[in-house]
Amino acid sequence: MNLRGVLAIYKFEMARAKRTIWQSLAAPLITTALFLLVFGAAIGDRMGEIEGVNFGGFIVPGLVLLSVLQQSLSNASFGIYFPKFTGTIYEILSAPLSPVETVISYVGAAASKSVILALVTMAAAHLFVDYSIDRPFLMLLFLVLIAVGFCLWGFLIGLLANNFEQLQAAPLLIITPLTFLGGIFYSIATLPDPWRTLSLFNPIVYLVSGYRWTFNGVADVPIWSSWLAMGLTIAIPLTAIAWIFKTGHRLKQ
Repeated sequence: MNLRGVLAIYKFEMARAKRTIWQSLAAPLITTALFLLVFGAAIGDRMGEIEGVNFGGFIVPGLVLLSVLQQSLSNASFGIYFPKFTGTIYEILSAPLSPVETVISYVGAAASKSVILALVTMAAAHLFVDYSIDRPFLMLLFLVLIAVGFCLWGFLIGLLANNFEQLQAAPLLIITPLTFLGGIFYSIATLPDPWRTLSLFNPIVYLVSGYRWTFNGVADVPIWSSWLAMGLTIAIPLTAIAWIFKTGHRLKQ
Protein backbone atom coordinates (compact mmCIF):
# COMPACT_ATOMS: atom_id res chain seq x y z
CA MET A 1 0.00 0.00 0.00
CA ASN A 2 1.20 3.53 -0.84
CA LEU A 3 1.00 4.86 2.71
CA ARG A 4 2.74 8.12 1.82
CA GLY A 5 0.12 8.90 -0.83
CA VAL A 6 -2.76 7.89 1.44
CA LEU A 7 -1.44 10.07 4.27
CA ALA A 8 -0.89 13.01 1.92
CA ILE A 9 -4.56 13.08 0.86
CA TYR A 10 -5.72 12.31 4.41
CA LYS A 11 -3.71 15.23 5.86
CA PHE A 12 -4.90 17.56 3.09
CA GLU A 13 -8.54 16.73 3.85
CA MET A 14 -8.03 17.11 7.60
CA ALA A 15 -6.29 20.45 7.02
CA ARG A 16 -9.31 21.58 4.98
CA ALA A 17 -11.48 20.84 8.02
CA LYS A 18 -9.26 23.08 10.14
CA ARG A 19 -9.63 25.91 7.63
CA THR A 20 -13.41 25.56 7.74
CA ILE A 21 -13.77 24.69 11.42
CA TRP A 22 -16.82 26.92 11.90
CA GLN A 23 -18.66 25.05 9.18
CA SER A 24 -17.37 21.55 9.91
CA LEU A 25 -17.43 21.57 13.72
CA ALA A 26 -18.88 24.69 15.31
CA ALA A 27 -22.10 24.91 13.26
CA PRO A 28 -23.28 21.28 13.79
CA LEU A 29 -22.24 21.48 17.45
CA ILE A 30 -24.29 24.64 17.99
CA THR A 31 -27.28 23.09 16.18
CA THR A 32 -27.14 19.97 18.37
CA ALA A 33 -26.74 22.11 21.50
CA LEU A 34 -29.88 24.04 20.56
CA PHE A 35 -31.83 20.78 20.12
CA LEU A 36 -30.62 19.62 23.53
CA LEU A 37 -31.42 22.97 25.11
CA VAL A 38 -34.99 22.92 23.77
CA PHE A 39 -35.91 19.23 23.91
CA GLY A 40 -33.63 18.21 26.77
CA ALA A 41 -33.30 21.03 29.28
CA ALA A 42 -36.37 23.17 28.50
CA ILE A 43 -39.22 20.72 27.89
CA GLY A 44 -37.55 17.37 28.59
CA ASP A 45 -38.97 17.12 32.12
CA ARG A 46 -42.51 17.53 30.77
CA MET A 47 -42.03 14.70 28.28
CA GLY A 48 -41.60 12.06 30.97
CA GLU A 49 -39.65 8.86 30.44
CA ILE A 50 -39.50 6.63 27.37
CA GLU A 51 -39.03 2.96 28.27
CA GLY A 52 -37.47 3.96 31.60
CA VAL A 53 -35.09 6.57 30.15
CA ASN A 54 -35.49 10.32 30.69
CA PHE A 55 -36.34 12.14 27.46
CA GLY A 56 -33.10 14.11 27.38
CA GLY A 57 -30.98 10.99 27.69
CA PHE A 58 -33.21 9.22 25.15
CA ILE A 59 -32.61 11.74 22.35
CA VAL A 60 -28.85 12.21 22.85
CA PRO A 61 -27.82 9.16 20.72
CA GLY A 62 -30.20 10.23 17.93
CA LEU A 63 -28.95 13.81 17.92
CA VAL A 64 -25.35 12.63 17.80
CA LEU A 65 -26.16 10.44 14.80
CA LEU A 66 -28.05 13.31 13.16
CA SER A 67 -24.84 15.37 13.08
CA VAL A 68 -22.72 12.37 12.09
CA LEU A 69 -24.93 11.40 9.14
CA GLN A 70 -25.19 14.93 7.78
CA GLN A 71 -21.51 15.78 8.18
CA SER A 72 -20.35 12.40 6.84
CA LEU A 73 -22.32 12.93 3.65
CA SER A 74 -21.27 16.55 3.29
CA ASN A 75 -17.55 16.09 4.00
CA ALA A 76 -17.09 12.98 1.86
CA SER A 77 -19.13 14.21 -1.10
CA PHE A 78 -17.47 17.64 -1.22
CA GLY A 79 -14.03 16.11 -0.66
CA ILE A 80 -14.15 14.08 -3.90
CA TYR A 81 -16.40 16.42 -5.90
CA PHE A 82 -14.13 19.46 -5.52
CA PRO A 83 -11.22 17.81 -7.43
CA LYS A 84 -13.75 16.89 -10.15
CA PHE A 85 -14.99 20.50 -10.24
CA THR A 86 -11.47 21.95 -10.53
CA GLY A 87 -10.20 19.24 -12.88
CA THR A 88 -7.50 18.04 -10.48
CA ILE A 89 -9.21 14.64 -10.24
CA TYR A 90 -7.00 13.53 -13.16
CA GLU A 91 -3.90 14.18 -11.04
CA ILE A 92 -5.36 11.86 -8.39
CA LEU A 93 -6.31 9.21 -10.97
CA SER A 94 -2.85 9.33 -12.53
CA ALA A 95 -1.07 9.25 -9.16
CA PRO A 96 0.40 5.91 -7.98
CA LEU A 97 -2.71 5.24 -5.87
CA SER A 98 -5.09 2.34 -6.31
CA PRO A 99 -8.86 2.95 -6.11
CA VAL A 100 -8.85 1.30 -2.68
CA GLU A 101 -6.14 3.68 -1.45
CA THR A 102 -8.02 6.68 -2.86
CA VAL A 103 -11.23 5.63 -1.09
CA ILE A 104 -9.38 4.98 2.17
CA SER A 105 -7.80 8.46 1.99
CA TYR A 106 -10.99 10.45 1.41
CA VAL A 107 -13.41 8.29 3.40
CA GLY A 108 -10.91 7.89 6.25
CA ALA A 109 -10.51 11.66 6.59
CA ALA A 110 -14.26 12.31 6.38
CA ALA A 111 -15.02 9.56 8.92
CA SER A 112 -12.35 10.93 11.28
CA LYS A 113 -14.01 14.35 11.20
CA SER A 114 -17.43 12.78 11.92
CA VAL A 115 -16.14 10.73 14.86
CA ILE A 116 -14.39 13.77 16.35
CA LEU A 117 -17.60 15.78 15.97
CA ALA A 118 -19.62 13.01 17.64
CA LEU A 119 -17.25 12.78 20.62
CA VAL A 120 -17.24 16.56 21.09
CA THR A 121 -21.04 16.60 20.82
CA MET A 122 -21.41 13.85 23.44
CA ALA A 123 -19.09 15.72 25.79
CA ALA A 124 -21.07 18.94 25.32
CA ALA A 125 -24.39 17.10 25.83
CA HIS A 126 -23.50 16.55 29.49
CA LEU A 127 -23.97 20.30 29.98
CA PHE A 128 -27.68 19.97 29.16
CA VAL A 129 -28.88 16.48 30.07
CA ASP A 130 -27.88 13.46 32.14
CA TYR A 131 -27.15 10.32 30.19
CA SER A 132 -24.97 7.24 30.49
CA ILE A 133 -23.30 4.82 28.08
CA ASP A 134 -23.84 1.20 29.10
CA ARG A 135 -21.66 -0.30 26.36
CA PRO A 136 -18.88 2.20 25.51
CA PHE A 137 -16.88 -0.16 23.27
CA LEU A 138 -19.91 -1.10 21.18
CA MET A 139 -20.98 2.55 21.11
CA LEU A 140 -17.61 3.51 19.61
CA LEU A 141 -17.74 0.58 17.16
CA PHE A 142 -21.27 1.54 16.05
CA LEU A 143 -20.19 5.16 15.68
CA VAL A 144 -17.14 4.39 13.54
CA LEU A 145 -18.99 1.93 11.29
CA ILE A 146 -21.95 4.27 10.76
CA ALA A 147 -19.59 7.17 10.01
CA VAL A 148 -17.67 5.03 7.49
CA GLY A 149 -20.91 3.84 5.88
CA PHE A 150 -22.31 7.31 5.35
CA CYS A 151 -18.95 8.67 4.24
CA LEU A 152 -19.01 5.95 1.56
CA TRP A 153 -22.49 7.14 0.54
CA GLY A 154 -21.19 10.72 0.46
CA PHE A 155 -18.18 9.65 -1.60
CA LEU A 156 -20.55 7.92 -4.04
CA ILE A 157 -22.73 11.04 -4.29
CA GLY A 158 -19.62 13.13 -4.99
CA LEU A 159 -18.57 10.76 -7.78
CA LEU A 160 -22.00 10.83 -9.42
CA ALA A 161 -22.76 14.55 -9.05
CA ASN A 162 -22.32 16.78 -12.10
CA ASN A 163 -22.89 20.08 -10.30
CA PHE A 164 -23.35 21.53 -6.81
CA GLU A 165 -27.14 21.25 -7.04
CA GLN A 166 -26.92 17.49 -7.56
CA LEU A 167 -24.36 17.35 -4.75
CA GLN A 168 -26.95 18.74 -2.32
CA ALA A 169 -30.06 17.02 -3.73
CA ALA A 170 -29.72 13.54 -2.19
CA PRO A 171 -28.78 14.72 1.33
CA LEU A 172 -31.55 17.35 1.42
CA LEU A 173 -34.37 15.46 -0.31
CA ILE A 174 -33.71 11.88 0.82
CA ILE A 175 -31.35 11.58 3.77
CA THR A 176 -32.63 14.49 5.88
CA PRO A 177 -36.32 13.38 5.81
CA LEU A 178 -35.36 9.76 6.51
CA THR A 179 -33.17 10.91 9.41
CA PHE A 180 -35.85 13.07 11.06
CA LEU A 181 -38.38 10.22 10.62
CA GLY A 182 -35.88 7.66 11.88
CA GLY A 183 -36.78 7.81 15.56
CA ILE A 184 -34.34 10.47 16.69
CA PHE A 185 -36.88 12.27 18.88
CA TYR A 186 -39.26 9.39 19.57
CA SER A 187 -39.61 5.64 19.76
CA ILE A 188 -41.37 4.15 16.76
CA ALA A 189 -43.15 1.84 19.24
CA THR A 190 -45.27 4.88 20.19
CA LEU A 191 -46.51 5.33 16.60
CA PRO A 192 -49.90 3.97 15.56
CA ASP A 193 -50.19 1.74 12.54
CA PRO A 194 -49.65 2.13 9.63
CA TRP A 195 -46.92 4.68 10.53
CA ARG A 196 -45.04 2.20 12.72
CA THR A 197 -45.05 -0.41 9.95
CA LEU A 198 -43.95 2.17 7.38
CA SER A 199 -41.12 3.26 9.70
CA LEU A 200 -39.68 -0.24 9.52
CA PHE A 201 -38.86 0.44 5.85
CA ASN A 202 -36.65 3.36 6.89
CA PRO A 203 -33.04 2.12 7.22
CA ILE A 204 -32.15 5.01 9.54
CA VAL A 205 -34.49 3.52 12.18
CA TYR A 206 -32.24 0.48 12.49
CA LEU A 207 -29.08 2.59 12.84
CA VAL A 208 -30.57 4.93 15.43
CA SER A 209 -32.08 2.01 17.36
CA GLY A 210 -28.81 0.09 17.44
CA TYR A 211 -26.78 3.12 18.47
CA ARG A 212 -29.30 4.02 21.19
CA TRP A 213 -29.14 0.43 22.47
CA THR A 214 -25.42 0.89 23.23
CA PHE A 215 -26.31 3.87 25.46
CA ASN A 216 -29.22 2.59 27.55
CA GLY A 217 -30.29 -0.83 26.27
CA VAL A 218 -33.45 0.58 24.66
CA ALA A 219 -34.08 -0.59 21.08
CA ASP A 220 -37.06 -0.35 18.72
CA VAL A 221 -35.91 -3.30 16.60
CA PRO A 222 -33.83 -6.44 17.30
CA ILE A 223 -30.15 -5.61 17.61
CA TRP A 224 -29.19 -8.16 14.94
CA SER A 225 -31.24 -6.19 12.39
CA SER A 226 -29.27 -3.05 13.29
CA TRP A 227 -25.99 -4.87 12.60
CA LEU A 228 -27.42 -6.12 9.30
CA ALA A 229 -28.54 -2.60 8.30
CA MET A 230 -25.10 -1.25 9.16
CA GLY A 231 -23.44 -3.94 7.04
CA LEU A 232 -25.65 -3.05 4.07
CA THR A 233 -24.95 0.67 4.65
CA ILE A 234 -21.28 -0.09 4.01
CA ALA A 235 -21.55 -2.85 1.40
CA ILE A 236 -23.96 -1.16 -1.05
CA PRO A 237 -22.02 2.09 -1.67
CA LEU A 238 -18.71 0.19 -1.61
CA THR A 239 -19.93 -2.04 -4.43
CA ALA A 240 -21.15 0.96 -6.45
CA ILE A 241 -17.84 2.82 -5.92
CA ALA A 242 -15.86 -0.23 -7.05
CA TRP A 243 -17.96 -0.37 -10.23
CA ILE A 244 -17.42 3.35 -10.92
CA PHE A 245 -13.64 3.07 -10.56
CA LYS A 246 -13.67 -0.01 -12.80
CA THR A 247 -15.75 1.57 -15.57
CA GLY A 248 -14.82 5.25 -15.13
CA HIS A 249 -18.52 6.22 -15.15
CA ARG A 250 -18.93 9.95 -14.26
CA LEU A 251 -15.23 9.92 -13.36
CA LYS A 252 -13.34 10.17 -16.65
CA GLN A 253 -15.18 12.82 -18.66
